[in-house]
Amino acid sequence: MAGCNEYLSLLKSDDKEIVREGAFRAGEDNCVEAVGLLAELLLTNHLGVQEAADSSLRKIGGRETVRAVLPLLRSDEAPVRNLSMDILREVGGQDMPSLVALIHDGDPDIRIFVADILGSTGSSLAVEPLCDALLKDPEVNVRYQAAVSLGELGMAEAAPCLNKAMEDEEWVQYSVIEALTKIGHASSVGALVKALDHASDLVASMIIDSLGELGDIKAVTMLLKRMDESPTALRNKIVKAVVRILGGKSLNLLSVSERERFREYLLVALRDEDVEIQDAAIQGLAHVGGEVASEGILRIAAALDQDRDQERLGTIIGCLAVIGITDALKHALLGESENLAHVAVQVLAMISPESCGFEDSVCRLLMEAFWRVSLPIQRQIIGVAAERGNEHAKDFFIRVLDEHNDGTVLKSAVFLLGEKLRLAEVADRIFVLLDHQYDDVKEAALEACIAINGDRVRERFAAMFESREPIHRLMAVYALGKLGVSANLDILRRALDDAVPDIRKVALEALASECDVHDDWQPLVLSRLEDESRDVRLTVIEILGKCFSENSVPYLIDALEDEDDWVRIRAIDALGQHGSIQSVPRLIGMLDHPNRFVVMKIIEALGSLGGPTAFRALLDIANGDDYEMVNAAEEAIARMQEAQE
Repeated sequence: MAGCNEYLSLLKSDDKEIVREGAFRAGEDNCVEAVGLLAELLLTNHLGVQEAADSSLRKIGGRETVRAVLPLLRSDEAPVRNLSMDILREVGGQDMPSLVALIHDGDPDIRIFVADILGSTGSSLAVEPLCDALLKDPEVNVRYQAAVSLGELGMAEAAPCLNKAMEDEEWVQYSVIEALTKIGHASSVGALVKALDHASDLVASMIIDSLGELGDIKAVTMLLKRMDESPTALRNKIVKAVVRILGGKSLNLLSVSERERFREYLLVALRDEDVEIQDAAIQGLAHVGGEVASEGILRIAAALDQDRDQERLGTIIGCLAVIGITDALKHALLGESENLAHVAVQVLAMISPESCGFEDSVCRLLMEAFWRVSLPIQRQIIGVAAERGNEHAKDFFIRVLDEHNDGTVLKSAVFLLGEKLRLAEVADRIFVLLDHQYDDVKEAALEACIAINGDRVRERFAAMFESREPIHRLMAVYALGKLGVSANLDILRRALDDAVPDIRKVALEALASECDVHDDWQPLVLSRLEDESRDVRLTVIEILGKCFSENSVPYLIDALEDEDDWVRIRAIDALGQHGSIQSVPRLIGMLDHPNRFVVMKIIEALGSLGGPTAFRALLDIANGDDYEMVNAAEEAIARMQEAQE
């Protein structure tokens, strides 16, 4: 009480800053006795004081706050009324009797305000007074707000009175329809459909949207009966609602006559300007459409942007694929519109089975169209065909390999013939592409030749190693390494002495690829530990870390003296990762290295290696003045301690 008395005194001060402080403190200490003064402060013109009073009233809440703020709804000042409304929306439910008592107030504005506040209480006690206001209040705006608030409450017990209110004037009907949609009660379907008989076009449109959102299948029969007599705009709305309720597939459950009539209406809805109606029509036509439907949907797809409308376009493509192959789709593939041809290929790709050969109608259509379309579409077609292609597509792809010169197209052909089908008969054709002007084509051809394999392929790569061109020797070493280290050991050994560092690197990587099979690789790899190229030495150290054995430790420790810091760092990583305790003294001796990153790596490694010597060294660093080093040492020590637990 002593605290409240102090706050009451502060709230009566002439100094606005003192009043503001008192208002905040009264709220923090839940001083109920201050509620009356805090409510009065909402009338002040001082923004800081208003904010403090507002905040504290919300914190204190309760019956006292509701009763103190309610009278302010009658203020002539709009900001005061709005502020009071906001507070009561938050705490009004803590004194429902006081709110309900005002729902029949003589002032219609007060009734509107209270109806609004009741919608924010979340209390079932608000349903009955709001329903009473909705059905009996003489002021239309009160009835409108009562319906809005019943929708905000979202309680099913409000559905009966909302259903009755569908007989009210149009302005109220708007809010009633929205409220019934939010509540979603099954009993509302009949009331909404019944209201269609006397509703204006605008209200009817809202009702149909609501029925679609409610998704109650009982509405479908009633909606279908109203389609013939409805104007086009409204009928299109009904189409959207029916598709939304039934989905596309279930349209096939309609009777033949209903389905045919509905299909015609779907085609009309396809031309509606409303995108949602168009999409509903597309979804329905995917299952009951046909040639005309395919043409209409393609027309919409052609107008879309491939990037901006990607999600919608994907849905449309899926629907066209459900319809299947049509003449419209064939014409789109071969037509002048590249955008439409692009869509057609995507549709056909979805229709096509996983395996694709010339015997399949979709694949045959794509392959026959290939030579008649523009290069971008050719690239798209060849990509689809290569992904799904099988041995029945062989002749088509061989022709592409022989007659086409585009890099992207050639890569797809090489992929199918080489990597997928592994056809030895095309190996010589693919070998030619190892000299292609584009690196990505060379890479594709190289992987294809490796996949084909065989004596002829290995002989050609062996001969290529004798070339004066470094790129030829590089590809040969890479391929022969993939085709078997043991069988090509002589060439790989010679490659370790090649004048080009990249070739030596590739040879090292090839030798190390079988380190888990035998130990023949190690002497050959170690022979390049003193290589003049930093990249080659780095590769050796990385291999020693990857193919680790205790025999590797002395070489990794020696690498700590390498002239290149990155070689040192990779050696440090390997020693720390594999727990090489014997490296600890050498690592500690490098803690004064001028490269801070090297030192940080050593600290990290010492934390992994552990042991008393490493621990003592880390403690010394942790007692230093360098924040970054101290932090790294503390983290390393923490890891060592965790390992002990």
